[in-house]
Amino acid sequence: MADDSNLFQEALGQLGDVKPLKRERRVPLKKQQEAVLDLRARREAATHEKVQEFNPLAGEFVEPVDPWDPLEFKRDGVQNGVYRNLRLGKYQVDARLDLHRHSVESARRAVFEFVRDCLEADVRCALITHGKGEGRKQPALLKSCVNAWLPQLDEVLAFHSAQKQHGGLGATYVLLRKSERKRQDNLERHQRRR
Repeated sequence: MADDSNLFQEALGQLGDVKPLKRERRVPLKKQQEAVLDLRARREAATHEKVQEFNPLAGEFVEPVDPWDPLEFKRDGVQNGVYRNLRLGKYQVDARLDLHRHSVESARRAVFEFVRDCLEADVRCALITHGKGEGRKQPALLKSCVNAWLPQLDEVLAFHSAQKQHGGLGATYVLLRKSERKRQDNLERHQRRR
């Protein structure tokens, strides 16, 4: 390494008028650091407020569900065969959300963000694992909340308690609306067939 620096020094000496650049001493200003931290804190607060603001899921009283009751919901217009396939677990589950160890508020936020993320990723069938809440002081709390929240989201077409292999009564299949891009792709595919 010393040989390399000597060679470099010799090469510089041959050039003649090469001088090292002078560096101005810099002292980090406390105000700049505080401004960066303040900006980060404000961004995080704004992001948190946006999630709170746009989360349509009601946080008020939720009708309790028994731990052994199946969850079921179908919007008007969803074909019976599609709903039956969902109920029987015949659709591929493309996304999963596990709500175990979540508080009600963090679960509410997680469900809303999960559905939004699924739509952005063109996921049609998802699985939410909430547990049965059996043997608890307040049984089936998250299960009851999921049952109340999902119908509030227009993007959710149907949902039903899962089959045993996917969590049984402690999990729920969710059928989501097609994205506009998927609708266009489907329309073009059917038009080509004609």
